[in-house]
Amino acid sequence: MPFDRLIRAVDEWARISGRGDVFAQIGDGKYWPSWFQAVPFLTPRQFQERIESASGVIGHAGTGTIIAALRLRKPLLVLPRLAARGETRNDHQVATARYFAGRGYLLAAYCEEQLRSRIDKLEQFRPSASLGEVGSPQLIQRIRSFAFGDADKAA
Repeated sequence: MPFDRLIRAVDEWARISGRGDVFAQIGDGKYWPSWFQAVPFLTPRQFQERIESASGVIGHAGTGTIIAALRLRKPLLVLPRLAARGETRNDHQVATARYFAGRGYLLAAYCEEQLRSRIDKLEQFRPSASLGEVGSPQLIQRIRSFAFGDADKAA
C-alpha cells in the first residue's frame, strides 16, 4: 500500500540533508519523491538485497518491516499508518510501534516532524535484540496447539 505521508517526509529530509544515498520502495501512491531514488515495487529478492545493504531502514510499523529489519539487526525507524488519515483500518501500527520502541528494538516517530528529526539518529541506533530464523520451541508449540484444536493449552 502507498504511504505518501512517509515518502513526503523522507523526501523533505533528503532535500534538507543533501543525502543522495536514499532508496525506497514506495508502492503506487500519488506522491513521487524528488530528492531520492525510488521504485514502485521490488521483488522479494530485491527487497532482501536492499535491506541487507542498507545502513538503516525507514518504514511503516508493519510487522513484516519490523521482522525483516530485526532479522538482519538493522536500525529501523517507523512511522505508523493512521486510521484517521485513511492509511489503515485501525491504529494497530501505533500500538506495534510503541511496543517495539519501548523494548529498544526500533525508533518510532508519531508525526512527520518527529520522523525527520529522528532520521539523523538512525544510523547510530542499535536494536536491543535481533530475531533468529525460527521461533522459540514454546512459540511453535503454542501455535501448533492452537492450530490443531488444542486451543486451551495454547492460552
